[in-house]
Amino acid sequence: MAAIISCRYNFCSSPQPIKASKPINPNKLSTNFISFAHTLNDRRFRPKCSCKDPRGVQTPSDKQCGQKDWIFSLKECAISMALAVGLIAGVPTLGWPNYSNAANAPPVLPDLSVLISGPPIKDPGTLLRNALPIDNKAIREVQKPLEDITDSLKVVGLKALDSVERNVRQASRAVKQGRSLIVSGMAKSKVDHGIELLNKLEAGLDELQQIVEDKNRDAVAPKQKELLNYVGGVEEDMVDGFPYEVPEEYQSMPLLKGRATVDMKVKVKDNPNLDECTFRIVLDGYNAPVTAGNFIDLVERHFYDGMEIQRADGFVVQTGDPEGPAEGFIDPSKEKTRTIPLEIMVDGEKAPFYGETLEELGLYKAQTKLPFNAFGTMAMARDEFENNSASSQVFWLLKESELTPSNANILDGRYAVFGFVTENQDYLADLKVGDVIESMQVVSGLDNLVNPSYKIAG
Repeated sequence: MAAIISCRYNFCSSPQPIKASKPINPNKLSTNFISFAHTLNDRRFRPKCSCKDPRGVQTPSDKQCGQKDWIFSLKECAISMALAVGLIAGVPTLGWPNYSNAANAPPVLPDLSVLISGPPIKDPGTLLRNALPIDNKAIREVQKPLEDITDSLKVVGLKALDSVERNVRQASRAVKQGRSLIVSGMAKSKVDHGIELLNKLEAGLDELQQIVEDKNRDAVAPKQKELLNYVGGVEEDMVDGFPYEVPEEYQSMPLLKGRATVDMKVKVKDNPNLDECTFRIVLDGYNAPVTAGNFIDLVERHFYDGMEIQRADGFVVQTGDPEGPAEGFIDPSKEKTRTIPLEIMVDGEKAPFYGETLEELGLYKAQTKLPFNAFGTMAMARDEFENNSASSQVFWLLKESELTPSNANILDGRYAVFGFVTENQDYLADLKVGDVIESMQVVSGLDNLVNPSYKIAG
């Protein structure tokens, strides 16, 4: 069970989100994204826009792109361009301002809405549980009603407890009826641990039922979180080894074959509300072994210790650009920048795609296993025109805008997500440029790292 990490405040006050300095006028945007991007002096974070026909042929111009009925339309390309401007300029909300000619502009959301199959899941714990490489309906039937308690608690007052009670009874019934299927789904080497967690889950459900009967609304959410941690533990005990082979060209890189947890302690400057905070980050090597392995290897090298937050504009928080001309980690054994491939796992696939964005693959409606849904989604920054250029620069997404709605986020499939902040993520919005990462420390899962380069001298 993950510990609750506290943040130290100088006095009680609600955290204030960071504001951008100025908005972007869409009337001044170039219609040619490629030439426009070259005029921008930002090396850290640029989405890529491209037009392709169904055969995957790259076209040289927007004019040619408009001559055919291709899947990736110019409208979506323009959206991508606008997102890049927002990311580079630091606009916290990428919705169009109300300019005089805005009425003539095509709407953004209708085209994107076809990608949304249901209410978006924004809880990082739920996203991580759903991303596990398991197929056990019995445990999922326990998980779902426990997660539904969150929606039940949106009802004001004690009336919420009626729905919570139904959720608890449904989960308890699912455990009792599906226990044998749950146990049979556990990896043989993990059965004892899984049964121990399952017993704690059953006992905890009885305790939650008593909390509801006592009408102790305030105690429901903490108990729900505890029980979902047990569920997640049982589900992880169903994973038997690593589920696929990483491509041969990447097998010698640091790889995280499983999950790991990192605590990032940040010293906050010039903030009367917040002095320091420790953020808990869960890294998912099942769905991003190369990306997560690269990061945890850098953590063990203390690469990020003492590094400042280098971008905090209300849309993303970013760090990882070392001092000097290098834009990433210089591998001392090779004396050159270590880069990693773009790595994207898609729902329904057994292994990630490498080196290509989903739009380049023609998978425009595919859902990523690790989407940009949660506040504090963690991903690798890279060069706009080179998919395999990520090295050490990482960012956490904060803002959900019209161009980055959960379940239809145009960052999905273009940048490699490899984890989520699961504790104190709300306080990411309090960070500013110049705040210092005092330390990053792996608190669990280091044994899942293979090929750790930090152990190699020099």
